[in-house]
Amino acid sequence: MNIFPLIDGHFNVDKEKNFSLLNEENEGLKMAVQPFLIQIDNENILLDAGLGWLENNQPKIIQNLEHLNLNTSTISKILLSHLHKDHIDGFVKKVNGNMELIFPNASLYIQKREYEFAITQTESLSYDLSVLDFIIKNSEIIWLNDDKGNITDKIRFEVTGGHTPFLQVFWIEEQNEIAFFGSDNLPLRAYLKHRIAYKSDFDGKKAMQDRLNWEELAIENHWKILFYHDLKNPTFQF
Repeated sequence: MNIFPLIDGHFNVDKEKNFSLLNEENEGLKMAVQPFLIQIDNENILLDAGLGWLENNQPKIIQNLEHLNLNTSTISKILLSHLHKDHIDGFVKKVNGNMELIFPNASLYIQKREYEFAITQTESLSYDLSVLDFIIKNSEIIWLNDDKGNITDKIRFEVTGGHTPFLQVFWIEEQNEIAFFGSDNLPLRAYLKHRIAYKSDFDGKKAMQDRLNWEELAIENHWKILFYHDLKNPTFQF
C-alpha cells in the first residue's frame, strides 16, 4: 500500500467558512486541507477530494497528482467521508462559469443518509450545494446505506456520526498494514491528546468517545492514521 497526502494548502478559515492561505496576520481557525491517495491492488483511490484550491489557475489536486506522474483519469474510486465543501469541491473545476468533473472515471462512494441530510442544509456555510448537485447528476455514484460494510475485501467503512450526523470512516488493510481515515472526527493528531467534545461537531460527545476507542485499537494494531487537517503530521503510525 502506498499513501500520499495531496495537500491543497494551509489555510485560515473565518466565521463565514471562507478559506484563505495562511499567513502570520490571519485570525481564526487554522488548518491544512489534504485528501489522500491510496494505491492498492493496482488502483488509485482517493479519500475525500479537497477544497478545489487553485494555484496558477489550475486545481492544486491536479498538480499534486502530476507530481506523482498520474493524471485524474487514473482515479478509480473516491471514498467520501461527508459532504462539507472542503471535502468535495475538489471534484470539479470551473471553466467559463461552468463546472467540469476532475475525475471523470471515478466511482464515488457516498453515504446515502449523509447526502439526504446535506441537501437540507440550505442555510449552512459549510456546504456548497451547487457543487454537490453537479457531482450527483454527473458522476457514477455508489450509494452506501448500511451502518458498516465492505467496499472491497481490503476496504471497509463504518458510519459513526460525530462531526456530521452520518459521517463515515474508512479502514484500508493490506497484509499487516492498516490505514485508518477518521476524517473530521479525527482531523488532527492533537485530537488524540485532548479529551474534548467539540461544539462545532453535530455530536461532539460521540466523536470524542470514538477517538478514545480508536486510539486503543490503533495502539494495539499499529494503525497508520491519516489526518485530513493537520498542519504538521498528515500521517502517524503507532
